[in-house]
Amino acid sequence: MRWSILCDFDGTISLEDVIDSLLEKYGQPGWQELEDQWKAGKIGSRECMQGQVRLLKLDPATLDAHLDQVQIDPGFAAFVSRAEQLGVPLRIVSDGLDHAIHRILANHGLPPLPVVANHLRWCGDHWELESPYQAEGCRSGTCKCTCAAQARANEAPRVLMIGDGSSDFCVSEDADFVFAKRRLITHCTHAGIEHAAIDTFHDAIALLPRLLDGSLLQPRRIDASPQPAVLPLLLATA
Repeated sequence: MRWSILCDFDGTISLEDVIDSLLEKYGQPGWQELEDQWKAGKIGSRECMQGQVRLLKLDPATLDAHLDQVQIDPGFAAFVSRAEQLGVPLRIVSDGLDHAIHRILANHGLPPLPVVANHLRWCGDHWELESPYQAEGCRSGTCKCTCAAQARANEAPRVLMIGDGSSDFCVSEDADFVFAKRRLITHCTHAGIEHAAIDTFHDAIALLPRLLDGSLLQPRRIDASPQPAVLPLLLATA
């Protein structure tokens, strides 16, 4: 059975949450209140981030200088190469910032990868966040469940999700298997989601062949469920 990979970025590939690091250094008053509202469930991540991005006080050059300091998981580049060798398509799906993802990966020598994320736009004196991959009924900027549905329709019948936090909770319940870091390990364990815990992508490299040959999987019942709303075809952004 063929597989495709959907991989989160912030905290999964990068070693820190990029937007959090920006807000802590360059955020104007009010961003923490938005964060608290999101954590309390009063607003979704899309509304939260749109407001927070407007409160960032830095120009594009300062942004890029900050991004150039962000480190990534030491095993990610090798994992990308291994997935390519095994013929498994990999797409980054993130509720974070497209520009940040592209720049950070390029800084670490990664080839261009398909990226589905929020679009960061400089308006001359402030930043705006656009969410081209949102979906009706989903409060996230990027609907990862729709990404999974499209991966099944266009790439492979089975989806591996790799993630670490709350933006990955929903899609982890829809994925066929999960490689989980940090809080996603706890969520998958409590929800009974089939997963493997990883510390770094070096662990994922060892696990991927076992997933492809079926030895990592346990028999489970597959429940029919409605398909998520369909978005425009997800393409790599340049």
